[in-house]
Amino acid sequence: MNRLQLLSKGLRLIHKMSEEALAGVPLVHISPEGIFKYVMINVFDGGDASKAVIRGFADCTWHADIFEREEEVFKKLGLRAECPGGGRIEHNPEKKYLKVYGYSQGFGKADHAQTKRILATKYPDYTIEISDEGY
Repeated sequence: MNRLQLLSKGLRLIHKMSEEALAGVPLVHISPEGIFKYVMINVFDGGDASKAVIRGFADCTWHADIFEREEEVFKKLGLRAECPGGGRIEHNPEKKYLKVYGYSQGFGKADHAQTKRILATKYPDYTIEISDEGY
C-alpha cells in the first residue's frame, strides 16, 4: 500500500470515528428541575454530518458557560460545535412540564420551535410550551 492509499484509509477511519462520536451525542442534556439558561448547539463531525442538541444547566450563570463546558466535551470527541442561540427553560418534572422562552444576550434567541421538537425526543409525555416573552 502506498502513502496516498494509507492516508486515504486513515482519513476514512477518522471520519468514521467522528460519525460514530456524533451519533453518540445525546440530543438533550438539561437539569432535572428548575428554571435555567439553555443553549442550542449545532455539533459537526469531520465531514458533512451535524445535529442540533439542547444543553441547559442550573449551575451555569451564563449561556456561554454552558456552551464552553459542552464545547470541551465535543472537542475531546473530535467534533466541532457552534451556538446559534439560547434562552431559558422552566422544568417541572412533577407536572411533566417544560417551558422554553427568552433569549441569550451573547448568542441571541434560539429557535424555540426546534428546541421544543428536540426536547420532545427525551420528554415525549411532557407538555412543552414555547414563548417569545421574557428574558
